[in-house]
This record gives sequence, C-alpha cells and structure tokens, in this order.
Amino acid sequence: MKMNTMHFASAEQILSEYQEGISFFMASPTRTLLTKGIVQTVPTTGYRHHPKQLLGQIQTLLQDVKEKGGTHPMVAGAIPFDDMYPARLMVPLEVKWSGPLSFDHMLTKEEQPAVWHYHVTPVPTSHGYKKAVEQGLQKIKDGELQKIVLSRSVHLTSTEKPDVSKLLYKLAIRNPNGYTFAAPLLKGDGSDRTFPATLAQQGTGTLLGASPELLVSTSGSQVIVNPLAGSTPRRDDPQEDRRRADALLISEKNRHEHAIVIEAVTKALKPFCKTLHVPKEPSLLCTETMWHLSTVISGELLSPSISSLELALALHPTPAVCGTPTLLAKQAIQDIEPFERGFFTGTVGWCDIDGDGEWIVTIRCAEVEEQNLRLFAGAGIVEGSVPEEELSETSAKLCTMMRALGLDDDILA
Repeated sequence: MKMNTMHFASAEQILSEYQEGISFFMASPTRTLLTKGIVQTVPTTGYRHHPKQLLGQIQTLLQDVKEKGGTHPMVAGAIPFDDMYPARLMVPLEVKWSGPLSFDHMLTKEEQPAVWHYHVTPVPTSHGYKKAVEQGLQKIKDGELQKIVLSRSVHLTSTEKPDVSKLLYKLAIRNPNGYTFAAPLLKGDGSDRTFPATLAQQGTGTLLGASPELLVSTSGSQVIVNPLAGSTPRRDDPQEDRRRADALLISEKNRHEHAIVIEAVTKALKPFCKTLHVPKEPSLLCTETMWHLSTVISGELLSPSISSLELALALHPTPAVCGTPTLLAKQAIQDIEPFERGFFTGTVGWCDIDGDGEWIVTIRCAEVEEQNLRLFAGAGIVEGSVPEEELSETSAKLCTMMRALGLDDDILA
C-alpha cells in the first residue's frame, strides 16, 4: 500500500466519496479537498508552550512519509480553541483535489431533510446567555477588556445517529461561497500505523460545519487572511435585508468591533511579512443567515519556509472569536461560559510539506458523536452591545446547522 497518494477528481465526486471517521473534507471558494485513510496521527498534549516543537515534529513526520514513498504529504485536521487541549491532526493516506464545488445540477437531487426527533438542551438558557453578556459588558465598563466573544451551545440527543455524509452535503449546498468542512476527531495516540481507507474508526466523533471565515491561506510566499467581525442577521424581505446590510456597514459599534480585530491580526502578521496590504475600509460579506463586516488582508512572507500552520498558530485565537486583550478575554470566557468550547472557535485546515495550506475559523459548526450533537454560536461583545440583540445574533448563527438538520428555528426559543 503506497502512502499519501494524490489524485485529482471532480468536486462532486469528491463530496460523494466522503466517509465518516476516515475522511477529512474541506471545500473553499477556489478548491475542494478530500482525504481518506490515515498514515499516522500527530500526538499533541496541547501547544501553548511549544508551538515550535509541534511545527518541527510535523515537518519531520512529513519528511519521513515522503522518504517512504508518499507523494507531497500533508497534515490535516482540527485545533481546539484552548491551546492546553490536544489538537486532532493526521497525515492522510490518500489525497484528492478538485476545483470549487458546483451545484447547478446537484441542487435537483438534494433530498428533503429527514424528520429528526431530538431532545434539546440549551447551555446556557436564553436568559442565562443574556446574563453572561451583561457580565461581559461589566468587564468592559470596568476597563478590564475592550471586547469579549461569548458563546452558547445547544445539545441535541436523538434516538438515531444522524447521517454525517448527508449533513455535509446539505451544508455544502447552503454554503457555496464559504468553507464547508468535516474533520474526524481522532483519539489516536500517534503511534506509527496505517488504517486502510475502508476501515472506519470506532468511537470517534466528527467536527463539521460551514464557516464563512478564513484564518489564513498561504501559497509560496503569498499570504491571505480574511477576518470577520461585526454582524447582523439577514431577513427574508429583500428591502429589509438590504437596509440591515447598509446599516451594518456604517454602524459605529460594529465598525469599532471590526477595527479591534483588524488591528490585532495585522500586529500578529507583521513579524512574518515583507509587505502587508490592509484595506482602509471593511466590506460586506453575506452567508445564508448573516451579514458580516469583512476585510481581506494580503501580503508577502519574509520567507516561503514560513508555513500556513505556523501562521495559524500565531494568529489563533483572533479577537473575532476570543476578545482583547487575548489572555484576559480567554480567562473571562472560562469564568463566564458554562461549557468547554472544544473545537468550536478553533481552526480546521491543512498544511503540506512545502508549508502551503489553508486554515479556517471553526464557527457555524457542530460536534457529532453517535446520537449526540453539540451546536455552537457566539457573538462579539463591545461597549454598546445589547444582550437581547446578541442573543438574536447567536440564534441566527445557529440556524446554519439547524437548517441542515431539518429542524425548526423555534426550538431555540
């Protein structure tokens, strides 16, 4: 069995070949990636104190795979929000590439959503989330923080195991301009072993979602990041939807929130870049459920040896998912939120042996394991935030996964 073979196929074929437990899938606006099987998992016990060690370990592993006959090996997987917890990264056995997904003829074959019956547990409740926002606002008023991102989770338990492949398909259909992903949450110990592409891992979960936000992408010496911060829910009425978008673009509160993120991202990128272009004004980006303020930052790296994963670790977590100052915001999140985020607001992506790769911010997502799903959504809290409005924003963001599941929005009430 030859390790890390690489193939090219149609995007539709790649999506149809996804297999839960052994595949990593990521579709972006420019390309689609599917991996099958596992050459080796990457053992990590957290990466807070030794990111350089992790990067060196991965490069050594990829070089070893190449010397054993692998074709242009890569690492792919998920990194959690909290850097004290282990990442779930692996070197795949087989890699398939294509261009972006095309849905012109795929839309006609989309099946009607299955009627799932779930026991729903909000963590926290709607009232509890508004109280959390009030706590965050008090910390901002006291001068401890400029911004904090506070999240809520919805736990769903069903008598049946959801079909992850169908969920992924429905997310991709609804997210043609974003980043649709599915990553196996492997529990391996990193020992040298090869799993056949037909052998599903037992007892693992899957992280899947449809994120609008690119953390970082590199190709050679070129780098692109696309932070999002400042949002408003969309509306079905076209005129009202346009009015909300226009209002977001001139909103003092949302532009302030966005500026905090852009300043922090630019500061983190500068040590790695020869040149950096930062637009003076944000633009609008829309998903099925949300309008976002968006800024595309591009630059040239000091050296092509700087990898996409090194940049991802340097940028993560941005104030778009954490807050600022970062360490104080993280501590406040741990104090206020009544659950562990896990991989929500972490990053998902890939990095090849040359350092090229793409990492996205893990939002609009769910963790799926057997009959259990955990859905997540968060909102950036700054001076001027209103608890009721932040609750509505998180409800709108949760709809990305809810609609893929065929569930009514009113179960969030």
